[in-house]
Amino acid sequence: MEKRRIMIGVIGASRADDEAVALAEEVGRGVARGGGILVCGGLGGVMEAAARGAKEEGGVTVGVLPGQRRDHANKYIDIPIVTGMSFARNIIIIRSSNVVIAVKGASGTLSEIAYALQLDVPVVGLKTWRLSEISDIGKRIHEEDDPSSAVRKAFELAGSK
Repeated sequence: MEKRRIMIGVIGASRADDEAVALAEEVGRGVARGGGILVCGGLGGVMEAAARGAKEEGGVTVGVLPGQRRDHANKYIDIPIVTGMSFARNIIIIRSSNVVIAVKGASGTLSEIAYALQLDVPVVGLKTWRLSEISDIGKRIHEEDDPSSAVRKAFELAGSK
């Protein structure tokens, strides 16, 4: 039987600044080059940038959509999952991922990080919430400084699960 491919969730803001977009694109490229499947929320910002990067490298992308229409997915999503669940879809992204990489982000990203920590899904942080400064639980977030090391750490953590 063939081994399942690693699914790496990429989470971050739907309205991202230029730095977040550049980081997410490079993360997406790295996920695809490593043979992983990219899982994201399927919309704009970090999600679109990561999916675009993955597609540039021939990768596979999954978008877990908050709404009720598959055509709301960004154009880089191969497999749109329509949930009609609004923000509750965040738990599906986390549950479907072997590991998640948080790229910068806002409150939605924080909720996804919290789900991952509660569900023992490893989190790699790339310029995201620095929870280690306020709580011991935040020390479980593996903070990295650049996209390449974040992707490397994600594959390492996914292999240990």
